[in-house]
Amino acid sequence: MTVEPIDPHIMEWHEGRPRLLGCRCRTCAETNFPAQDSCRRCGGAEVAVVPLAEHGTLWSWTIQRFAPPSPPYVPQAEPFEPFGIGYVELPGEVIVETLLTEADATALRIGMPMRLTVLEVPTHCGAQAATFAFAPVIEGER
Repeated sequence: MTVEPIDPHIMEWHEGRPRLLGCRCRTCAETNFPAQDSCRRCGGAEVAVVPLAEHGTLWSWTIQRFAPPSPPYVPQAEPFEPFGIGYVELPGEVIVETLLTEADATALRIGMPMRLTVLEVPTHCGAQAATFAFAPVIEGER
């Protein structure tokens, strides 16, 4: 995918693969996403941007069955199609709120392995951008 990230402060391309950017506090080692200027735990100002894990587990989820207000939402399909939203726990790091590539409630379960991926989304100026999402790991895939 050659589309630019929707926000270069939260994700980037690295060796052709997407990766999320968080920050880690040098004082208490708390990891935050997205990266911030100070630590949300101890308030320390010494934080470093770090790449986050590409795999995690589904912590919780829901299916969005109605279109969110616009802006900031830019409709992608007519008519509206439901989509998954969830929280994915990155081991030893942070829980990330994310789009899910799966919108079938019967295909999602808490604790299932997930992997980072990207979705192309329209922007308000009519261009396409890459945003992050998580997809279920298919058995045998890693």
